[in-house]
Amino acid sequence: MPSTKPVPAEHHLQALIRQVECLRREVLDYEQTRRADIGRAAPNCRASARNLIHYLAVRQHDLRGLQRQLSGQGLSSLGRMEANVLPTLNAVLLALRSLAGEAAPGGLSQDFGGLDTDLEAGDRLLHRHTLRLLGPRPARRSVRIMVTMPSEAADDPTVILHALERGMDVMRVNCAHDDAAAWSRMVTHLHSAAAQLGRTCLTEFDLAGPKLRTGPVTPGPEVLKWKPQRNQLGQVITLARVYFSGTATAAPAGAVLVPLMPALPLPAQIGDELRLTDARGRKRQLKVTQITPDGWLCTCDRTGYVTSGMRLTLRREGKALAHLHLGTLPARAQALLLRIGDHLLLTRAPTPGQAAAGDQPAHISCTLPQVFSTVKQGHRVLLDDGKFEGVIRAANLDVLDLEIVQVPGGTKRGGAKLRAEKGINLPDTDFDLPVLGEKDLADLAVFAPQGDLVSLSFVRRRQDVEALIRELQRLGASHLSVVLKIENKQAFEHLPELLLAALRHAPAAVMVARGDLAVEIGFERLAEVQEEILWLCEAAHVPVIWATQVLDTLAQTGEPTRAEVTDAAFAGRAEAVMLNKGPYIDEAITFLGGVLERMHEHQDKKSSLLRKLHVSGTTGNAGVLP
Repeated sequence: MPSTKPVPAEHHLQALIRQVECLRREVLDYEQTRRADIGRAAPNCRASARNLIHYLAVRQHDLRGLQRQLSGQGLSSLGRMEANVLPTLNAVLLALRSLAGEAAPGGLSQDFGGLDTDLEAGDRLLHRHTLRLLGPRPARRSVRIMVTMPSEAADDPTVILHALERGMDVMRVNCAHDDAAAWSRMVTHLHSAAAQLGRTCLTEFDLAGPKLRTGPVTPGPEVLKWKPQRNQLGQVITLARVYFSGTATAAPAGAVLVPLMPALPLPAQIGDELRLTDARGRKRQLKVTQITPDGWLCTCDRTGYVTSGMRLTLRREGKALAHLHLGTLPARAQALLLRIGDHLLLTRAPTPGQAAAGDQPAHISCTLPQVFSTVKQGHRVLLDDGKFEGVIRAANLDVLDLEIVQVPGGTKRGGAKLRAEKGINLPDTDFDLPVLGEKDLADLAVFAPQGDLVSLSFVRRRQDVEALIRELQRLGASHLSVVLKIENKQAFEHLPELLLAALRHAPAAVMVARGDLAVEIGFERLAEVQEEILWLCEAAHVPVIWATQVLDTLAQTGEPTRAEVTDAAFAGRAEAVMLNKGPYIDEAITFLGGVLERMHEHQDKKSSLLRKLHVSGTTGNAGVLP
């Protein structure tokens, strides 16, 4: 029968000393095996590479039991060691030996290799790297705000001016949208606004990268619809607005643009009527309410469907003035209806997709044919941000036969529609795609002289980072800081190697792109994975940019959700937070800035900051401890 006698305190302390000493030896031994990686780091990043190696050595063990025992002695539980691994172990070991009544600190100096117990050295490095990559620290918060620019920012300088006034610290330009000329105008507007406000704001260019998407779908009929707004009784409360023009490319706000062929043949007057028989055989008449240089704005109290080439008549005071024809209308976007159990063929050939017909399953193409040589039977394929899930039942170099096992709504609805240009994720497939395509290389050459940071999209392995660094060196653009976007399963699994590769260039940053990442690893794992990314980056003294759907509802609708507010508060553990564009983006910047300012007083990375509570039951004594 095992002894029930308590373990003497001195024996318990000796056991703890042995455990911590063993950890420390493993850390130093592992450092020796990774000396080449540390030596390849840039001179000002070697301490960071060394600390990351130390952290990886420690995290090979389950430390939870040791942590509880150290806490029981009133010592550090190692739970905040990320930025200062070896100094933390040294300090804990020194404290344990002191508790055990062993040699004085001077006698330990040789054993400790100089007794490195500077527990703030790593924090200083992280602060220094953040300052270099993300610019000066804002006045009342430590976290920077990055804002994605909409297309209109290229031609409307006030978009950037207002964002800067509200607190933007980094302007993000997404190279998947717009063109080089538009990006240059955005940068010009930023410099002008920053000079006007006396502010500093950096520019980050986000390379598009090899995004997998569904190809086109066979277009539907060329038809347009207008519809008045009705109340619950079916009464019209707002007339439909229809803009007829032969030259305009956009309609007035709230109106449907209908092209005329070839152009307006004669002037119309306010009060004239346009009459037609629509695609359903319904007679419709519209009243001209406004004349513009390019067209006629009309109103109608009935729903109408019109098709290309349809005939209509312009009438005045009951008399026909002219017979007109509609121009070519845009084809309606089609979609593939998919149900659980259906088969979908993902094709290499860029043939427009079609819905299932008879015994033929639905098919749609993939924009990156290189993946067909890598995927295997049994691999999962996620479509449209994970809304659809398929499993490959058969595969060859031209076609992947997917069985659909998940659709939005599950079996409760009669299926869901998959459209063109939707993302494809292959979480089980480790395929080798060039991370820098022709477009990325061309874009990089254009914006390198104008930017401060470059974001590498869909990075997967060390070679991807090295390819970007080589290209920056070739362009003479080594001044650009590198941001690694962690948005797939492979990037997360290879993150330590990615960080070491980036540290060869200079201090780097990591963007946690939670949208694609959640799709690949599973939404249920996102919380733990983003936590591990924060730990690893802090160990490498690499600043983190928190991205994807931060206050997205607020930016789109003007009202945040409760979950978004909590998410924004948690984002304060990163060094920067990215907001996406939206009609209420100025309000989102202001709101986020307020949240980050308040959380700055409560939290520093994983450490809670115990400011004075403002609740009942406290003594009310003001001030700080001596």
